[in-house]
Amino acid sequence: MYSTWPCPLHDGGMADEMVMGADTRRKRRVLIVAPLLDEANKFRHQLAEIMRRLDVLGLDSFLPDLPGCNESLQAHEHQTIEHWRTCVQEAYFQISATDILAVRSGCWLVPTDARSWLYAPVKPAQVLRSLVRTRLLSAKEAGKQETAETLLETARHSGIELAGWSLGPQLVAELENAQFSPPPGSQIIEHEMVGGKPLWLRAENDWDPTQADAIATIVSRGASDK
Repeated sequence: MYSTWPCPLHDGGMADEMVMGADTRRKRRVLIVAPLLDEANKFRHQLAEIMRRLDVLGLDSFLPDLPGCNESLQAHEHQTIEHWRTCVQEAYFQISATDILAVRSGCWLVPTDARSWLYAPVKPAQVLRSLVRTRLLSAKEAGKQETAETLLETARHSGIELAGWSLGPQLVAELENAQFSPPPGSQIIEHEMVGGKPLWLRAENDWDPTQADAIATIVSRGASDK
């Protein structure tokens, strides 16, 4: 089921963003926070499959778009990690979520007071290095000469496009300098608990039913114990 939710904007306004949800007003309501940037596409199908499994296991779940992401009409170059964190906090309250499942870079956005499961969290600087590496490989294939140092120097002052994503200077600074620490109420889901080759390491966008089963089961069992 698709609907919209009123999402705060960086300029203080509000805009309707899309949310996919399975809502039957059950006791457990899971807010899902998707990965940011390049890995968002790698997990789009997988998150929908996890939601189907949570529904079968008796949990409501919700996957909201954030400004500049997925179907959002907001400019990506104006977004920041700090603002996305504010949006996740707002979505958490609006849907009366009891739990959060965050994936990879989405783990950075989890509110500190939420009960959460963090699947394979990644460091911000690691994500930036991966995006820069992709840009350098594309430039090399096109016969262009670029270096990581030059790209980052430009990005810090005027922003940059990496892997099809427009990053503003503030977002670049956050990716370079932010330190991620799991919130006190969180439980890490290491990929070893899920098994198989990680989706973010696969050459093409893919999904994995066994991994979706494992993640949904971990969240369901954990939610029932709390």
